[in-house]
Amino acid sequence: MRRRDIVLLAFIVALLGLSLVSIVPVNSNLLGPGGLTLGLDLRGGSQLLYEADLSKKDPSVSNEQAMASAIEKIQRRINEYGATEPTIQKQGADRILVQLPGVKDISRAINLIGDTGLLYFRELEVDAGGNPVLDSEGNYSFKEEAATAEGTDGEERELTGQYLKSAGQDFDQYGAPIVVFEWNSDGAHLFEQITARNIQMPLAIALDDAIISAPMVNSVISSRGQIEGQFTIDETTDLVNKLNSGALDVPLEIIDQRDVDATLGADSIRKSLLAAGVGLLMLLVLMIVYYRVPGIVACVSLGIYGAMLLAIFNVFSAQLTLTLPGIAAFILSLGMAVDANVLIFERVKEELRAGRTLAAAVEIGFDRAWSAIRDSNITTFIACIILFWLGGTFGAFMVRGFALTLSIGVAVSMFTAIVMTRTFLRVLVSTKMATSLRAYGVKS
Repeated sequence: MRRRDIVLLAFIVALLGLSLVSIVPVNSNLLGPGGLTLGLDLRGGSQLLYEADLSKKDPSVSNEQAMASAIEKIQRRINEYGATEPTIQKQGADRILVQLPGVKDISRAINLIGDTGLLYFRELEVDAGGNPVLDSEGNYSFKEEAATAEGTDGEERELTGQYLKSAGQDFDQYGAPIVVFEWNSDGAHLFEQITARNIQMPLAIALDDAIISAPMVNSVISSRGQIEGQFTIDETTDLVNKLNSGALDVPLEIIDQRDVDATLGADSIRKSLLAAGVGLLMLLVLMIVYYRVPGIVACVSLGIYGAMLLAIFNVFSAQLTLTLPGIAAFILSLGMAVDANVLIFERVKEELRAGRTLAAAVEIGFDRAWSAIRDSNITTFIACIILFWLGGTFGAFMVRGFALTLSIGVAVSMFTAIVMTRTFLRVLVSTKMATSLRAYGVKS
């Protein structure tokens, strides 16, 4: 046995070990400690349909630009929220469809997506004598309009979240969650003037027309500030998310909300696994009966292929979501892996019938089968690229999932057919474990 084959065999064993560590023990989450990430059709979740009020957008912005910006900011908010593989697509001229697989707290998601996230400040309302105006309950009253100051260009401007550089979560000296923020240079210029004229007076911090905090201004502040209040950690997280993602360009109204039951998904998984199991069993029997020793080698390679593919989905679960079309692509790529082995074994059998030695037949058979395997897989990759692009262009995210899963499966199948199967056959030939032509499906 050559050193190259020993190294490759050790690499294959290590790869199999790492794959098994990732996907076992099998549990209720399908595989591994965390389980595979399932799409909306398999896992269940929530589906929201929003309608945008385009009459309230900035007149200088087109309808298409306003909708594209809203979709981008919704995507950013959902990513911060932690939902995996969300589907966000435009429907018609003024509607946005949002699908959130596995989201349980739908009310929080609705608030997070729909709120505008517009931050501004309101100054204390005073009477003619300069005394604070109190409401009927004895609380301070604040002006309805946003606080203004002179901008760097000399124009009077409102200090709003558009000047926000960044926002983050922190804790005060008592361990309570707070939101800290930083202005850009223009915002710092405005904020310095506003705080300077409100020393020893409360300054209300408002978000979406609601006052969330009214801290006392103790000194002049320019670039940095903080928002305090009776917040939970989740509330500060959502507030930071909304501030960082910016205000939505158009108001959104939810017009349809649906909870997608996972029962259909569980039934789909059960039937898909049953179909895959029956087909795989028939395939393994056929390969062993017809190709004999090479068939056994192919079965071992396919087993490693399946473990590797599942490990990829498990390790990269945050980026890869398994959907029903993805399962179909998984099974299709398995068939393509078998097809590559069939091409190789038929070539090997041809060389054996021509009178070549076993070692020569294996090498020449692989070399001659490579061009057909390469061309067929390149064609499949091109089809996957086209499907992925079309799925993204027309919002067909299930098509994108199918294309991505199939391309990953084909790449892994090429590796298993060309590297693993070839290495196993070389080891068999070099160790003379099976030298009879009948063991390779050729009559002597």
